Amino acid sequence: MDDALEEARRAADAGEVPIGCVIVRDGRIVARAGNRTLSARDPTAHAEILAIRAASEAIGSERLIDCDLYVTLEPCPMCAGAISWARVRRLYYGATDPKAGAVDSGVALYASATCHHSPEVYGGIGEREAAALLKAFFRARRSAPTNSAP
Repeated sequence: MDDALEEARRAADAGEVPIGCVIVRDGRIVARAGNRTLSARDPTAHAEILAIRAASEAIGSERLIDCDLYVTLEPCPMCAGAISWARVRRLYYGATDPKAGAVDSGVALYASATCHHSPEVYGGIGEREAAALLKAFFRARRSAPTNSAP
């Protein structure tokens, strides 16, 4: 999770929402990413999606059955679905997301009978640091002056 937190810090430094993700296979990181929705002008450029794409390319398969995914925030519905379709073995996430999370909050996708594949889920890993990064980021955004014309 330390590497995912580092990716989150890099995302924050770039002005992105500080969410980071790494994918591990056989004890080795095969992919890493931070959010890039703003810089890529792509609403699907969440850390998990980017890491899944990179891991699939690195191992040569769309199925990540022997892989574990570490992400600093509970995945949203889009990312939880992608994790399921990629058949990720285990999901470790940091902070819960009561507003947009889809694993243990909100739609609780993996608890649905219609879910394609449910990874083992471990929440709260590095939760304090992940939550602190997000809170500091949004606090700074709220206190920043807006660029509105008079």
